Amino acid sequence: MSDLIAKAAIDKRIAEIVQPVIEDLGYELVRLRLITGKQTIMQIMAERPTGGIEVDDCAKISTEVSAILDVEDPVEGEYALEVSSPGIDRPLTRLKDFETYAGYEAKIETNELIDGQRRFKGELRGVQDGEVLVEIQQGIIGLQFDWLADAKLVLTDALIEESLKARKDGGLDESKFDDIETEEDPS
Repeated sequence: MSDLIAKAAIDKRIAEIVQPVIEDLGYELVRLRLITGKQTIMQIMAERPTGGIEVDDCAKISTEVSAILDVEDPVEGEYALEVSSPGIDRPLTRLKDFETYAGYEAKIETNELIDGQRRFKGELRGVQDGEVLVEIQQGIIGLQFDWLADAKLVLTDALIEESLKARKDGGLDESKFDDIETEEDPS
């Protein structure tokens, strides 16, 4: 499992427990983080294999994951479970994400310095031989997936437009609703 899905040791342990449950429900685990602070939050991002997820899907995942976590009890103390979509400016945590979102702008951070830098921002150009291809100002570079510490899409007009188009294309089936009745204007 990639370190980008679950980074910390506790995150990896929890991911090993919940990932099979999420997959059995027909979804994919995108990211898992246990965030500690005033309140401990277990944040799970998931989606359908074809992309996207609805509120009802999140509720279904939450119910099933809660049941297995109650049995396995990997976290000491109380915590809040949050199941959500990855969002428009989603984290890129799996090699396939870099292929899927080729053509979009991303911010990528590496574990080590590469040619004097650790942060890269540019247009994704897909994947080749296990390397994430990114077009930066100097040209197209390849970054080994194992080198990545963090990656996410940059919120751009093109990304928002594509997201809205996808929602519209897979949107409401208007044939399931009654016709809209309008009143004549009395004037």
